[in-house]
Parts: sequence; C-alpha cells; structure tokens
Amino acid sequence: MPVAQKSPAPAAAKKAAKSAPSAKASRSRKSPEPVRPYHHGALPEALLAAAESVLVRDGLAGLALRAIAREAGVSHTAPKHHFGDTTGLLSQLAAVGMRRLRDAMSRALEGGGDRYRRSRNIAHAYVHFAYDHPALFRLMFSNDRIDMRNPVLAEATAGAMRVLADMQVGEASGETAPPRLVGAEALEAAADWGYVHGLAMLLIDRRMNGLIRAMPEYDTPIELVDAVLRRVYLGVDDEAA
Repeated sequence: MPVAQKSPAPAAAKKAAKSAPSAKASRSRKSPEPVRPYHHGALPEALLAAAESVLVRDGLAGLALRAIAREAGVSHTAPKHHFGDTTGLLSQLAAVGMRRLRDAMSRALEGGGDRYRRSRNIAHAYVHFAYDHPALFRLMFSNDRIDMRNPVLAEATAGAMRVLADMQVGEASGETAPPRLVGAEALEAAADWGYVHGLAMLLIDRRMNGLIRAMPEYDTPIELVDAVLRRVYLGVDDEAA
C-alpha cells in the first residue's frame, strides 16, 4: 500500500517563514523605553509632601511610614532611611508648618503701623493660619507625635516665636531667635500667646459653633474670632489701651 506523501509547502510560504523574525528576535531589537532616573535629592521633600497629604486626608491617626511611602510611590524603607522613624519625619513636617506660620505672620507686618496694629495683624495671621491648615496646626503642637529637640524643628519654632514675640517687642529686629523677655513683658507675652492660641484651637476644634447660634450678627466662627481680635489690645499694656 503506497504511503501518502505530505504536500511540500509552497515556495513563497517557505521563503516568508525563513525571512520572518522570531518573537524573541523581535523583542531583542525593540527599542527600550527611556529610563527616567529618580532624583534622590528631592526625595525628602517628596516624602514630606506625601506626609502632609496623608495628614490632611486621614488625620494624625493615619500618619505611618508605610502610608507615607505608599503616598509618595517609593519603597517603604525610604522614609526610615531619610528621617529615621515616624517621629523624625513628623518633626520635620511640623518644621515646615512653623516656617509657613512665620512667613504668614511676617507678611502681616509688611503694612507697618503702630504697636497695636502690628500685634493685631500678627494675631490675625496666627488664627487664620490655624483655620486654613487645621491638621498641620494640630501636628505642630502635638507633643506626643513630634520631638521639639529635633534641630530642624527647634530652629523653625524659634523663627516663628521671634515674629510672635513682636506683639510685645513692638518691632521686628531681624533676629532668628525669640527675644529674652523678663518681668511684665514675659507675663504679657505668655498671656498674649495663650489667648491667641486658645482662640485658634477653639476655632479649629469647632467649639465656637454654638456661640454663632446665639449671635445672629456673625455668620461663621472665623467672623466672630476676627471681631474679637479687633476688640482686644494684644501687646499693649492696659494704660496704653
């Protein structure tokens, strides 16, 4: 019985098969996508920005190194490499907040004015910074999450306190450290800061909402606080007021 012979492939098909590149060869000749190197010098800033995003979205409870690294899109070990631990990272984020607060108060002084006007403008800037950045403001004064001995944070805090102390000093000296206040000046400075900081905390903790219902002339708590600051003579002794 004759054995059936396989039909030979057409010459054109053989030629095409021979000349077609293999999948492996095709991949090897494909131009690689350009590699975009990560600029490691900007990684600390990227991590701080990511930490602030997590803070605003999830609050203090959500601030963990892994969550921050995930937000920044980097390895979970990156924050520890640059900041040591969570406290180190959050302390430097608090320093960012202190520098922003310093700048806000400094801008409020650009218009000049007498001692009372300068003090009122500083207080206004302080309270409005807290109102605009409540999560960051809480972190800046959260002793259980930050280390005030951190050199970066200590320097930033001193700069902010330098401007805040102008409510007592009456003029900016250009120094970076707070002035040495003694006697009545020290007591007045403590009272002024306590007063303004208390208003800020009452505001961002929404403790003034109830007062608004009893004061129809004010639509919002921030309007009430602004009115209070216009009536109080911060940084000025009773006789001058």
